[in-house]
Amino acid sequence: MKTDVLAMLLVGGRGSRLHPITKNTAKPAVTFGGKYKLIDFVLSNLSNAGITTVGIITQYEPHALMKYIEHGASWDLDIADGGVQFLTPYTSADGDHWQKGTAHAIRQHLHFVEQHDPDYVLILSGDHVYKMDYKPLIKAHADSGCDMTIAAFKPHDDLSRYGILMTDKDRVIGFEEKPARPKSELASMGIYVFNRNVLDKILAASLSEDFDFGKDIIPKALNEDYLLNSYTFDGYFRDVGTIESLYQANMDLIRNPEYLKLSDYKTLPLYTKSTAFPPHHIEKRQTINDSLISDGCLIQGHVKNSVLSPNVTVGFEADIEDSIIFANVTIGDRCRLKNVIVLENTVIMKGMEIVYDKVHVIDNETLWALGDKHE
Repeated sequence: MKTDVLAMLLVGGRGSRLHPITKNTAKPAVTFGGKYKLIDFVLSNLSNAGITTVGIITQYEPHALMKYIEHGASWDLDIADGGVQFLTPYTSADGDHWQKGTAHAIRQHLHFVEQHDPDYVLILSGDHVYKMDYKPLIKAHADSGCDMTIAAFKPHDDLSRYGILMTDKDRVIGFEEKPARPKSELASMGIYVFNRNVLDKILAASLSEDFDFGKDIIPKALNEDYLLNSYTFDGYFRDVGTIESLYQANMDLIRNPEYLKLSDYKTLPLYTKSTAFPPHHIEKRQTINDSLISDGCLIQGHVKNSVLSPNVTVGFEADIEDSIIFANVTIGDRCRLKNVIVLENTVIMKGMEIVYDKVHVIDNETLWALGDKHE
């Protein structure tokens, strides 16, 4: 069925720099901001933009993510003409179709694009933190007359982590993937809009199997004189590819709530899958400062500058500071935690003191290794 814009959403990466958080979890399914998952941002952006035909390309640990998204109802994407469809690795008469790069993953599933015959293909990643209206991006691409548009932003961290764009006005005239000495402050967001016929042509001409948009396709397009446009996004954007960046993005919700405006339900609301937990309960005389507390939490201790996911128990006189606590965690009486990310279903026995100068990830396996030691 014909559609104007089709989205291809890449969610299959291993996220090795987030280990052990991603040990058994796809990166887009990682908890964020207490009640959300990283995938909520891009799915909400698509819903808010009215882009409702979405191919979700999975590979690494897909089951929890597929169960979480299901038919896309939580994001109003469960529609008859379009909706979400999971595109998984498969075997055919031509062999095994495993994905060996971002561009290679799209090429493996071009049959889905052909099925819907769009004018434009919007390519996205499922593990970035940002709220963006895709409609102006699509319009800017259409108005430019270019073959491809790259969404870009100006990072406030290490530029060498990103693909860097050199532009003349909005026209892309150069690109370097993660350069040691960047020639520009404008970085790719990993968000691309292609004319459908251009995407077909440039992917078909890439003979290698292990190829990416940043490392391979953008340089190839520039070398072959395709017209590349840039679209600068001036809102909050974080690529939470490391433990530290994930931690800092969570802390931004507390320290700089104006960045993402999660409480704004009128423009670009952020949707998520609801839980059935009761309201959180804070017992008498306990102190909560600058923190996000999700449903189902029972707080009998003190919480400062921290994010608590659903169904967390904080014991009597426990002290939680500068930490992120994932769902279903039990923290015993008189525990002290600082600068930790505590993973799902962890049980911290009473009296434990787990304090670090820099953020550390804690789970039950880590606690067994720690024993009675503390730092």
